[in-house]
This record gives sequence, C-alpha cells and structure tokens, in this order.
Amino acid sequence: MKIIINFFIVLAISFSCITFSSSNNTQAQEISRFPLIENAHWLIGEWQNTSYEGILTETWEKLNDSTYAGKSFFVIGKDTVSSETIRIEQHGKTLLYIPTVKDQNNEQPISFVQISSSTKQMIFENPKHDFPQLIPYKQTNKNVFVAEISGVINGKKKSQSFPMQKMN
Repeated sequence: MKIIINFFIVLAISFSCITFSSSNNTQAQEISRFPLIENAHWLIGEWQNTSYEGILTETWEKLNDSTYAGKSFFVIGKDTVSSETIRIEQHGKTLLYIPTVKDQNNEQPISFVQISSSTKQMIFENPKHDFPQLIPYKQTNKNVFVAEISGVINGKKKSQSFPMQKMN
C-alpha cells in the first residue's frame, strides 16, 4: 500500500513539473511572438513638446501583444490645430506605423514599413507617400525621444524634428 501511495505522489509531482514547464514554455513563446513591436515598449505613456508655437502632445498605449495605439495633437492657445491617430502593428515579420491625419488623405490611414529597428530606435518608410517618406523615432534617454518626419517635396529635401519629453 505504501508503495502505491509513493507511486502516486511521485506521479503527481512529475505531472505538475511537466505542466509547469510546459506552461512556462508557452508563455515564453507568446512573449517572443511579437518581438518587433516590443522594441517600441518605451513609447507607452504621455509625451510633450512645448515651444513658442504651441504644445505638441503624443500619447501611446499597448492595445494587445501586436498593436500599440497613439494619439498626437498640436494645440495653439486653446485651439487644436492638428491631430492624428497612430497605430504601430506587427503583422508576421513586418512592423507598420499607420497614421491617420485629420483633414489629410481623405482621413484614410497611410502605412509606413519599418526598415530599421533597435531597442532605442525605429525607422519607418513609405517612399510612395508625398510627405513624409521617412519617420524615425529615437529614444535618447528614458524620458526623451525625438520623432522626425522627412522626405522630398518638389525635389527638395525637407525634415522636421520633434523632441518629446515624458510626462508620466
């Protein structure tokens, strides 16, 4: 009888170890299913750029394992003069930056494909878009990033940088 009880105890312990190991492997696989978007985790939160022209605010949240949602708006005084919604989405091995700008492009989203990435920088490109064609985001420290828009308009290179300070 004691042998049977010991057998069941050993069996139960073995089964629980296998189940625990299996669930840990599953969690590890789920974490690594979207590694490209994980490089953008530092964007989560609220960011601002205050200048003499006005206040630019950008907020980001993680919607799920493959999608981050952002909002950006520029305020002069009490008037919001521009706004956009942004999504960063991982589809397979492709990371997309998808802004929808109010009063532009019939308010349809435009996709930019990631062409470079590290844990502190992401560069998105759409060479067929009128402007911008390139959108890099670079984290300079945990409380600052610089977003840039650049491209060619009428044969001339143009760019604009937006240094952003973390608010929360």
